[in-house]
Amino acid sequence: MFFTCCTLEYGGFLTCVSGSLILRNMSGMIPQNLRQLLAATRLMTGSQLDELLAAPRVAGESLVTALVKSGAVAEEKILEELAKVLHLSYTRITDKEIDTAARTKVPTKVVFQHNIMPMRAENGTLVIAANDPFNLAMIESVRLVTKCRVQLALSLEADIAKALKRYYGVGAETLDELIQKNVLDLDAPQQITKEDLESGDQEASVVKFVNQIIWEAFKERATDIHLEPMENDLRIRYRVDGVLHQTPVPAQLKRFQAAIISRIKVMSNMDIAERRLPQDGRINVRSGGEEIDVRVSTIPTAYGESVSLRLLTRSSISLGLEHLGLSHDDEKIVRKLVELPHGIILVTGPTGSGKSTSLYAFLSTINSIDQRIITIEDPIEYELPGVNQMHVKPDIGLTFASGLRHILRQDPDVIMVGEVRDRETADIAIRAALTGHLVFSTLHTNDAAGAVTRLIDMGIEPFLVSSSVEALIAQRLVRTICKACKEEYRPEVEFLKEIGFPEKEIGFAKFYRGRGCEECRFTGYKGRTGIYEILVMHDNLRPLVIERTSSNAIKVAACANGMKTLRDDGWVKVKAGITTVEEVGRVTQEDEDLTLS
Repeated sequence: MFFTCCTLEYGGFLTCVSGSLILRNMSGMIPQNLRQLLAATRLMTGSQLDELLAAPRVAGESLVTALVKSGAVAEEKILEELAKVLHLSYTRITDKEIDTAARTKVPTKVVFQHNIMPMRAENGTLVIAANDPFNLAMIESVRLVTKCRVQLALSLEADIAKALKRYYGVGAETLDELIQKNVLDLDAPQQITKEDLESGDQEASVVKFVNQIIWEAFKERATDIHLEPMENDLRIRYRVDGVLHQTPVPAQLKRFQAAIISRIKVMSNMDIAERRLPQDGRINVRSGGEEIDVRVSTIPTAYGESVSLRLLTRSSISLGLEHLGLSHDDEKIVRKLVELPHGIILVTGPTGSGKSTSLYAFLSTINSIDQRIITIEDPIEYELPGVNQMHVKPDIGLTFASGLRHILRQDPDVIMVGEVRDRETADIAIRAALTGHLVFSTLHTNDAAGAVTRLIDMGIEPFLVSSSVEALIAQRLVRTICKACKEEYRPEVEFLKEIGFPEKEIGFAKFYRGRGCEECRFTGYKGRTGIYEILVMHDNLRPLVIERTSSNAIKVAACANGMKTLRDDGWVKVKAGITTVEEVGRVTQEDEDLTLS
């Protein structure tokens, strides 16, 4: 069915001439034709229809949306039946259906104003995906700007939103407003000042775009946002579940690079005029009653300042050992370790492996009225009630080492040091452990045994390491299989052998993967969990440390005592259907040959 360009006012109703459909009652009464049309779908009884049509609606809300919100009918079902009654098509919008020429015909402003997706142009007729077949104003608006006849294809609201994001990019309508208003001096983008951003329409539009970027990242569960200037583009990438994904953005985004970066610097209290030096700042955002702490970092690059935003939310950290992904046996070991009266427990792994989350979970487990806990961090990522937390400030001389030295005068029972970065910090932490304090900290090493040699390389005497360190915990984060599209499958035997899966278990182990769906952005993964390698410093290991034995030999001895390596723990989670073989192989390196030469 084609909607024509004509409209008539008839009996107080706006009607569509070609289909003789009464679409709207200007006096507020429900037109009989509309009731008959909905009744023809046979999805609701007469009394249900009368009740739903008589109910008040939010201004601007479509009838389809109101029906779906009422719970009387599913969106997909009502659209399918309306398509049949109105002789329209129903579509789920695929890439094959989208034609570039059709998109260029409709202005961005009109597309986002009416929430439609231009799909294709055929013989002077423009096919558009829409969610509301009764929106005559939308049809007339598209006809006027394109000079084409308009044919509707009904589609889910979520499908239209995803298509708009994919083909127009995040914040496309906002940038379109900026271009239409011509509020930026595009020939001299470097002359934008803080005062410029804080006045007029320019500020409103730029603020709106930055907010959209942060909000979109939050919805996608991203932990980081990277704005990266290229020669002819401003690339925006989100890190979701530890993997970077490029975000579709409008083609003209590069033109507004300076204004967008300046806005972020204003929000994070940075020097807007300083573009030659790296800067750090933070933004506090509230969304849906939830607080988001955004840490901002800028560095100068060849094509402008590169900006990274780390998103930290109060709900994203699970303050409990049961939420870390520890196996039952490992959780028992950790619970015993965190209740020790003194000693050092080090958590190791690369940046972004969840070390800080583990430390907060340890502290939360032992946090009580009879424990005085003091931390020194860079920065304080999450506030723990009842814990005294201190932020390092190197510019005024408050470093990990100096702060730790003063903490020892505060009568602490438990100390948490964000990171052991140098010999001075390590030396003070070890001496604190030897004088009756329980110390938690992190170290950047690939495995647990490597932390021993790292401390010795820093200049710490082996006998001090041996007597103070109680445990070393290495960890990684692996993506978990999406529950919505999880399926059992059988990987190639040769692949399993090549990646190091235990050969004796290949025959009877079950393997799972995610097919890929809307829930997981077609990656097959949603969420992350930890895999762990816990090296407890037993008495038979201490002599090896004193003798400066290699980390490989220490690892062999620890495995003989029952330690599981990172990969061992990863295979346990593979067999449990939590993650995949490929994911464990991606985040862990091949274990060293555990045979002594």
